[in-house]
Amino acid sequence: MAINVGIYIYDNAEVLDFTGPFEVFTTAERISDTPVFNTFLISEQGGLVTARAGYQVISQYSIDNHPKLEMLIVVGGVHSDEMQKQNVIDWIAHQHKLVKFTASVCTGAFLLAQAKVITDHQVTTHWQDIAELRELFPKLSVQENVRWVEQGNILTSAGISAGIDMSFRLIELALQSTNYEFDGIELAERTARQMEFEPTKTP
Repeated sequence: MAINVGIYIYDNAEVLDFTGPFEVFTTAERISDTPVFNTFLISEQGGLVTARAGYQVISQYSIDNHPKLEMLIVVGGVHSDEMQKQNVIDWIAHQHKLVKFTASVCTGAFLLAQAKVITDHQVTTHWQDIAELRELFPKLSVQENVRWVEQGNILTSAGISAGIDMSFRLIELALQSTNYEFDGIELAERTARQMEFEPTKTP
């Protein structure tokens, strides 16, 4: 059975924050011999979302109606409005209790912190937002000059393109935690080659 990867997006989300991981997981699915990942976009209401620069995309599901997730990725962008949506924050907190892996890209870390998914964890975010994350959530240990931070089943990435590097690591972790016969490291490497991308091997 394929691993369901839900990517949460919203108006003014950073485009590469969600299209980067989406490309990684769907490429891995395309080149693998066995169904591995079922990747889809989720938004508060479902349907049309207008990301940054007017980029319009259709989210397949709403937070009230989506398949059971094994992995949740929360993206960044203009995140302040999302932090005030209690239904969204409650949904993130609830999904974290159900999924095998929770991750954020860029300022998506603010939403994880608001949902108390990350409290006193080591995390990272876009370099430009590190000071604000530290100020709003002083118990977090916010790391600088890293592509991603991994603590248990929670991964946070730095800004924008760093979410792609983190996604290759998530492929490795996801397959280690399941009964798939093939190696997650090998699939991640094949996926990177297919994408003509040189991933950062370590954070």
